[in-house]
Amino acid sequence: MDKIRDEGPFDLVLLDYQMPGMQGLAGLSKAIAANEGGGVAILSGNAPSQTAREALKLGAVGFIPKTMGAQSLLNAVRFMSAGEIYVPVELMREEAAPPAHPLAEKLSPREGQVLAGLCKGFSNKEIARELDLQEVTIKLHVRTLCRKLEAKNRTQAALIAKEAGLF
Repeated sequence: MDKIRDEGPFDLVLLDYQMPGMQGLAGLSKAIAANEGGGVAILSGNAPSQTAREALKLGAVGFIPKTMGAQSLLNAVRFMSAGEIYVPVELMREEAAPPAHPLAEKLSPREGQVLAGLCKGFSNKEIARELDLQEVTIKLHVRTLCRKLEAKNRTQAALIAKEAGLF
């Protein structure tokens, strides 16, 4: 902050989300105000995508994951320095993804795989072979799926999933 006040404003400030003394997004707001119209972007190695969205809403000109390659980082900095907003493709894909269906949220990833097999009309043996599991394990998953989906049998579970648009 002292550097921004003493030598700024800068065309672009890269602010580490977890920089000591900056308090995350509160620090972002301070840096934006101190940089007097110059862009401020968040750099983070582990901030969740929700944090990135909040940073952009607060006025950040970008969000840069620390996992980004050097050439991509350079391109992102050039892009933001030119007055554009940078958002990683992964974050945009998350935004574009349809919201999870309430039924899907009830299911574990493995149960979702088993349910996909049911929707394809596969037998327990075929699902077990496809998922490299024991047939008895699939039988237990089918029983759990029927309970969670309030289905009387595997066919009804598949119909419920299809009608809900899960598959």
